[in-house]
Amino acid sequence: MQDDGARQAVIATALEMNRLGLNQGTSGNVSCRAAAGGLLITPSGRPYETLEPADLLRIGFDGTVLEGKGRPSTEWRIHADILAARPEAGAVVHCHAMFCTTLSCLRRPIPAVHYMIAVAGGDSIRCADYATFGTPELSQAALAALADRKACLLANHGMIAIGTELRKALALAVEVETLAAQYWRAVQVGEPVILPADEMTRVLEKFRDYGA
Repeated sequence: MQDDGARQAVIATALEMNRLGLNQGTSGNVSCRAAAGGLLITPSGRPYETLEPADLLRIGFDGTVLEGKGRPSTEWRIHADILAARPEAGAVVHCHAMFCTTLSCLRRPIPAVHYMIAVAGGDSIRCADYATFGTPELSQAALAALADRKACLLANHGMIAIGTELRKALALAVEVETLAAQYWRAVQVGEPVILPADEMTRVLEKFRDYGA
């Protein structure tokens, strides 16, 4: 089977996403570029523990199923549109992480409460406008929030993280959820001090080769 290693990696990433508490049940989804063209994505509504490599679908960027049976994730469009628009991205992780989702329900972006915000590519982690799941409108809102960024929240929904590979996309999702938890806890006590723009400019410069 083509892309067998990538298929195994997508399943492993989905399982790890749930094991880490970033996601619950079948609510999230994972994708990566396929060597044969298009992308590999988790199927709709299937428990990750039951997945075999052949259960993943290879789809085109227009959603056409190129390999596999059944339906791709209902959020296939977000994955396809991100990978089509961002040539540097090789993988997308979407999850309903608790603290990210809590902030998204408040329509709150994550400001520069910690310098590690820079790991997502900017001085904040934006919250995309709300749109119904699985729609072109949600995909466009996500792309707008991801402009010059590698992660965003989705209003009343969850979080997206992208990376050059699955390992990096998942690691970024972990970091973003940690930042969301720190911010949420800080606002329980008082008003967090936000790092100024000039400091974040310095930090972002330092982050240019972070993790390289």
